Amino acid sequence: MDSFYPRLRDLREDHDFTQQQVAEYLNMKQPQYSRYERGLRDIPTDILIRLARLYNTSVDYMLGLTNKTAPYPKTQK
Repeated sequence: MDSFYPRLRDLREDHDFTQQQVAEYLNMKQPQYSRYERGLRDIPTDILIRLARLYNTSVDYMLGLTNKTAPYPKTQK
């Protein structure tokens, strides 16, 4: 998980988002999002999923489990 927090920040910056913009997308205040990005608080699974969708990537990429940025295909129900 060492690469998780820098990767989260890099994804945000690569998409030219501010912390405030991402916080608004997640319906939270900027200081709360900042704590996630700095590793001061654990990120709930539902927030990870929303961030992966925002950045069009997989949660595995965000967590540093893979270097493939492409999201997984959606499964049929």
